[in-house]
Amino acid sequence: MKTALRLPQTQSGAAMTLVDLFCGCGGFSLGAHNAGFDVAAAFDIDATLTSSFALNFPNTRLYLRDVGKLTGSTIRELVGKPILGVFGGPPCQGFSDIGRRDTRDPRRKLLGHFFRIVSELKPTFFVMENVRGLVYEDARGVLDTAIKPIADQYDILGPVIFDAADFGAATRRRRVFVIGIDKDAESPLKLEDIRAFERPAATVKSAIADLVEAEPLGISEDEFDYWRITKRGRPSEYARLLRSDDGRFAGHRIVEHKAQVAKRFASVAPGATDPVGRHPRLAWDGQCPTLRAGTGADKGSRQAVRPLHPEEPRVITVREAARLQGFPDRHMFHPTIWHSFRMIGNSVSPIVAEAVFRAIRRKLGLDAAMGIAAE
Repeated sequence: MKTALRLPQTQSGAAMTLVDLFCGCGGFSLGAHNAGFDVAAAFDIDATLTSSFALNFPNTRLYLRDVGKLTGSTIRELVGKPILGVFGGPPCQGFSDIGRRDTRDPRRKLLGHFFRIVSELKPTFFVMENVRGLVYEDARGVLDTAIKPIADQYDILGPVIFDAADFGAATRRRRVFVIGIDKDAESPLKLEDIRAFERPAATVKSAIADLVEAEPLGISEDEFDYWRITKRGRPSEYARLLRSDDGRFAGHRIVEHKAQVAKRFASVAPGATDPVGRHPRLAWDGQCPTLRAGTGADKGSRQAVRPLHPEEPRVITVREAARLQGFPDRHMFHPTIWHSFRMIGNSVSPIVAEAVFRAIRRKLGLDAAMGIAAE
């Protein structure tokens, strides 16, 4: 019979402190915050993809560090208080089913470093996210080897695949999760604990229709473009939860396509694909396909294919992509469209992240400690 889990304690009670590894623009962190946790520290090596992290999470210390060279003792010293959980999405390019899946890609080793840090910190729980390709035959051994050092300490759920749309997002985004809870817990996390938070998928219309005819407010000194919603009427529940109180937001520059390109885009039916650029056209009553990140300057600066707006002859804007992924309008990305799409395409949907963290919170019996009413 398992004993009751002993949570790390502070003077005010159980510590809810988490650490984010490979944080990027903060989609995973946002889900954790929305579930009531405190993300004390975040680590990533990419200064560009984390450039707006401090704007979005002013109470989280961001450290530009190579996670492969981090140690548990260093993280403990930087955080300075008990750590309840560790989460992160190690770089997925070496495992992606749309990439080269190069076994020599050095980024594949970062998966092992995630679990090494878990073994050194010994948090009460951990959550790891990655692409579906990680469970394919040529990569599954890498995952199993990475997990092995901690297998005796944690009850592990996964690898399991969750689709963000199954938890209420307006995009189809299927990703692998591996979740572990200390074996001192009263019972392990089960698939149905997370499935309990499933919701009907939002539609493209419910996500972005209220952004049509937004009013431009100008460009700030830091080069962000600002806008305000002008569409009258009550927004969808999905949009209402993502809107800022004043209806303002950033990142809605419209790409001006050449006349012949716009004409071609206009001829693509909703749900169909542009035969030249392979841009899928969104349908108002459907979901967005998985948003891709493209590559950084070190890998050729290749842009990922962006979906087409359901009605207008253009690709979607940064803010429309953010809405589809589940980011609120207050969340900032990068002044440039290219880097912003890289941020969003690399991110964990905050919606599925929140569901996972809520399930963990419930399993560990943390609602009372957090002052949260039982759901």
